[in-house]
Amino acid sequence: MRLTDWQLAFEEHLLSESAAANSGFAATLLGGPTLDVETGLAIYHNAYVARLQEVLRGDFGAVRYWLGDDEFALLSEAYVRRYPSAHYSLRWLGERFPGFILEHLIAEQSAPLEELARLEWAFTLAFDAAPGEPLTLQDMAQLPPEDWPDLRVELVPCVQQILCRFNTVAIWRSSKNEGDFPGSEPLAQAHICLTWRHQNLCQYRSLEAAEAWALSGMVSTGWSFSELCAELAVTYQEGAPLQAVTWLKQWIQDGLLQRRAP
Repeated sequence: MRLTDWQLAFEEHLLSESAAANSGFAATLLGGPTLDVETGLAIYHNAYVARLQEVLRGDFGAVRYWLGDDEFALLSEAYVRRYPSAHYSLRWLGERFPGFILEHLIAEQSAPLEELARLEWAFTLAFDAAPGEPLTLQDMAQLPPEDWPDLRVELVPCVQQILCRFNTVAIWRSSKNEGDFPGSEPLAQAHICLTWRHQNLCQYRSLEAAEAWALSGMVSTGWSFSELCAELAVTYQEGAPLQAVTWLKQWIQDGLLQRRAP
């Protein structure tokens, strides 16, 4: 058996649902004085799945907190069987986990659980993303007055936005505090939750509808600062510039924004 064929056979054994090895593959191996081939291959098979489950437990601790150890073990094993690790880094193992929850569970349970998994994955993405060039309050203080009207910004690469229709943030926070499970329930009004990395720490904040709309206008639609003020004037009238500056200051203090390229 060529080395590549042997490697493929070993991979097939690790990814199979049964720990029993193919007899043809097992015949190519030699056992030791204290460990026969079948037992050794079963250990490798079980250890491989266990290591992947350990990674998922770390990435999706709040999902595990909700389901409990036994149910999470079943879900995570089903996931790694359905979507085997395909990247050299285990960092990306959980990328499809939220979507798998929708596939695997009934709708009543899958929708809020998938949202929680997406929030947890957003923290992972935020932590690993490129730093970008966040604006600072000092940058804004040095901005010439004539440049303010045409100021355009965008989110730094680490910012993730999650639309929450359930009390997902409360469940996630309870899991971190190791408190009692608060129960899942739909929100009266959906909101945006931002996750991002600032000064090497992951942060999160929920946005009220008006602030989320204003931020989206600048970073997605591409409003300049003067256009933001004009849009806010419909609601805030003469107070629009003050509201625009207040939000802009908050976003910059949070480390969310960088200058948009011309």
